[in-house]
Amino acid sequence: MPKPLRATRCFRWLDLPEWNLCLFSFLLNFFWEIQQMPFYQLPSEFSYFDMIRECTLATIGDAAISLIALWVVAAIAKSRQWFRQPSRWQLTSFIFVGVIITVVLEALATGVLQRWEYAAFMPTLPFLGTGLLPLLQWLLLPPIMIWFVKRQLSDSRPL
Repeated sequence: MPKPLRATRCFRWLDLPEWNLCLFSFLLNFFWEIQQMPFYQLPSEFSYFDMIRECTLATIGDAAISLIALWVVAAIAKSRQWFRQPSRWQLTSFIFVGVIITVVLEALATGVLQRWEYAAFMPTLPFLGTGLLPLLQWLLLPPIMIWFVKRQLSDSRPL
């Protein structure tokens, strides 16, 4: 029996790749952000609420970076559906865009803007000074994000 047209239209946004990417990006990156907090220099007056707030803000930024990376690859591939069968260059480009944005934002945040500082034991890249953990975040999580989005939006996913 076909679904009523009105109900289908109401939830069409759930099938947008952007929505799904932001959702999975937020969930994966929030966990990562919480886990890497000990590698940042935190003010002594920081409460758990402050830490969660800062991690949430960083995670929203991570989701925005994911969205930009999705759109960049979509523009090059001329399809917002590229994630359904991502080629090696598409996945590499998605990761590369995220890495470049992260390196620039980390340099600004730890430099001119002085938004945060790395703890003494945060490994950093020579010359750039970018923390290794934020860089690893953008090397490891994007393939998982794409896998989740592909699986979520596939027509043949198991119930």
